[in-house]
Order: sequence, then structure tokens, then C-alpha cells
Amino acid sequence: MGNGVRDGHGTQDQVAAQGYGLLVAATPPGKHPAIAATGPLPALAATPPAVLLGTPTGSVVQLADPGDPNAVLAHVRTAAAHDGPLLVHLAGQLMLDSRQQLPHLALTRSTARTVRYTGLPWHWLAAEFAHRPMGSTTVVADLIADEAMWQRRAHHHLGNGLVLYGTLAPPPAKRRTSGADYSRTLAAILRSCSVRPPLEQLHQQILRSGELAFELDGGTRLLFGGHPAPPLHTAPAVQPVQQSAPPVHAPTAPGSPPPAAAPLVPPPPSAPPTQETYAETPPDPHDAIYQAVREGRHGEATTIAAAWETAALRTSGPHSPEAIHWVEVRADLAHQAGDPARACTLWLQAAGVRLQSGQDPDADDVFGAVDRAHHCWHQVADPAGAHSLGLQLVQLREKAPGRRPGAVRDVRERLAGLGGGHSYPAAG
Repeated sequence: MGNGVRDGHGTQDQVAAQGYGLLVAATPPGKHPAIAATGPLPALAATPPAVLLGTPTGSVVQLADPGDPNAVLAHVRTAAAHDGPLLVHLAGQLMLDSRQQLPHLALTRSTARTVRYTGLPWHWLAAEFAHRPMGSTTVVADLIADEAMWQRRAHHHLGNGLVLYGTLAPPPAKRRTSGADYSRTLAAILRSCSVRPPLEQLHQQILRSGELAFELDGGTRLLFGGHPAPPLHTAPAVQPVQQSAPPVHAPTAPGSPPPAAAPLVPPPPSAPPTQETYAETPPDPHDAIYQAVREGRHGEATTIAAAWETAALRTSGPHSPEAIHWVEVRADLAHQAGDPARACTLWLQAAGVRLQSGQDPDADDVFGAVDRAHHCWHQVADPAGAHSLGLQLVQLREKAPGRRPGAVRDVRERLAGLGGGHSYPAAG
């Protein structure tokens, strides 16, 4: 993954208007990928920040061919925390998770089978930017859909809560690769400018340039015109947690069925910051989350939880009980949505953060999180995904074996069957 940072410096008044740019381009794997997303990235990154961002000064971070969705999410959160204008550019393939039917930006290890845990969920972006002031965030997207995403494009409103410019093109013919022409034209226009045009005007210039093919193999590409749709939710920005979390499904042993109602994810001890003062106790966000789950709106439930996690990270830090709580809520939501790989990943994350923050490996919360990761891992049917997660799980299992004998041996035995000759950490 190639990263770069540039900073502009000016007067005190200019610094107050400093912009921030995050450029993410990922070419999916394969001999004939759908899009060569990183081609225009160097030209965009070399554009002076004042021209690229439309502010007197600015900083630009580029991520070329990232492979870890959590690493990309960390950069997205850093960008979302910036006080000034924010420009996010995304180039790559948009794949549909076949289980949850949610769009993901494919990263360099993403395939149609693995994108649910190797790609960046699109709703993460909406959640991270939901709390920023209206009009302060712009997303420019140069995207190619996979076949599943293109067939269901009418069901997914990518502009929800976002000021979004760019295009979504249908999948190219076999053995053909798109050259990210929207991004390439954007870079060419900006190189000829001393001052960036308004984004609407810039978007229209790109469309009129003649460089974009609109009648493509699968149909006419979709255009994003910049006008934001209503956000998916508003509650996380203003409603503090006051009540206990509803029961969640979190089994206690690998391979065992989940109990019908096990309150194993406690409410956070304090609430994220609020923007309003209430005369009455506001509703508990967990109610909205689990109501959405009951009605099958798993993506919306995850978005709300992710927004509350973002608030906790900003106010209390990644090792805070509040932030860990919302990671565990998202893990439970993934499990209930039938995505054991995502659930396992998040339980592993929660356990790892608890250990990093100094919690004892024998603490109930630590080995409880590892137990739940272990259970979800046994439900991951894809051998490659299970092997990758198992390598992480075995390291945590050795630190926090829990109270059930044979847990470490269970992981090693399954890894031996999945590894195909790959090695994994030896017992300490």
C-alpha cells in the first residue's frame, strides 16, 4: 500500500480554512481486473492542495491499493475528524456482499466471495461522515460495479447522507479493464487550473470532455450529481445512551447454538457527546438498532451502531469502554445478519483492544469476546477466510484460553485442516 502526505502552510486565517483530502484507489485482484483504479492517482496526488481541495491550504493523503479495510477505515476516521472542508476520492470496483446484499468498495484482496470481510462497506462511509457539518464533506467516486451490484443498483442509494459526485459504470466485458476515466479526466482538468472550479461545474466539465464512454457493455453508467439525500439516520448525533442494551445473541462456546436471549453486550458506561439538551430522557439508540434488526434492516442497524462508535472514539479514544462496547454491538449485529466472518473479525478486534488496554486475559470480558470470536469462526465456511481468521484467533486463544479445556487445541486442529500446508504460530 502506497501512502503519501502533503501539507500546505499559510497565514493564521488560511490555516483556519485548511482542507483535507483522502484519495483511495484500489484495483481488485486478477489478470483482467474490472478497473485499473490506481493509474490516475499519482496525477491527482501531485495536484497542488489549493487546487485539489479548493482551500488556501490543505493536506492530502493517498492510499494506493490498500488491502486491509480496517486500515482504510482508520484513515476515513482521521479524515472525518478534520475540522475544515473534506474531499474524499474513491476509485475502484463496487461489489455486492452476497449474504447481506450490501455494497463494498473492493480492496486489493477482494473477490466476490470474500468481499464481505476484505472490502470496505459503503455504509461505513455514511456513518463516519454523518456527524460532520452539512456541506463540509464531498465524496468523488469513480466506480465500476460487479455484476451483482449492477443488477441491484436501484436498491442501493449510494448518495444517502453524502454530497456525491462521479459515476458508477456497469461491469466491463470479460478480459477488459476500465482505465478509471473519470479520475483521469478530473486530474487533467485540475492540472490546467490555478483555482478549482465549483464542484458542480467541475463535474459537468468532466462529463462534457468526451473522455467518458456512457453506453457501456451492461448499460448506461449512473451519474452522481452532488445533491445529498437525507441521511439514513439522525439519532446518533443527538441521543445519549441512558438505558440498558436489549438482549443480544452471543454464544459462549464454539459450535454451540446461540441462546435465545443472552445479555452479553453491556451498555456503555457513558454516552457520546450530544448537540442538544433534552428536557426528557431521550430514547435509547439500542432500541432503534434492534428494531431495525427485527425488521430485517441489518445495514441500517450497523450504520447507527458505527456512528455511535465513531462518537465514542472521538470523545473517549479507541481503548475506552464506550468504543469497545460499540465494536461488540457491531459484532453481534453481524452475527445476527448471518455474517460470521465479519462477526469473528469484530470480536477479535474487541478482545485485542481489551488486552492492549491492560485488561487481564482471565477477565470475563476478554475471554468472553474470544469465545464469541471462536464460535463465529466455526461458522465461516470459506476455507481461505477461515484460515486467515484462524491465524488471528489462535494467537488470542493462547493469551486468553478461557475456562473450557481444549479451546486452543480446537483452533489448531481446524487450522491444520484449512491451512493447506501453511504454518501458524507455535504454542507458547
